[in-house]
Amino acid sequence: MVRVREVHAKKIIGRKVVKDKEYKYEYYALPLNLYLPKSMVEKWGTTYIVELNEETGTITIKPKTATHQ
Repeated sequence: MVRVREVHAKKIIGRKVVKDKEYKYEYYALPLNLYLPKSMVEKWGTTYIVELNEETGTITIKPKTATHQ
């Protein structure tokens, strides 16, 4: 059985201090703590289709804009 749902990537901004210097970084995450590269979000947007195949245990992430054109 394959479960399909539409999800939105959430932008997360992090900060880290190392030896009195502050570093800021950003990344994108989907539910289930699935991380997306920033370049993928810039190219395809923030809406994705997640397919979970319960028989094989595989998770497939597809951009919604690429699958519904």
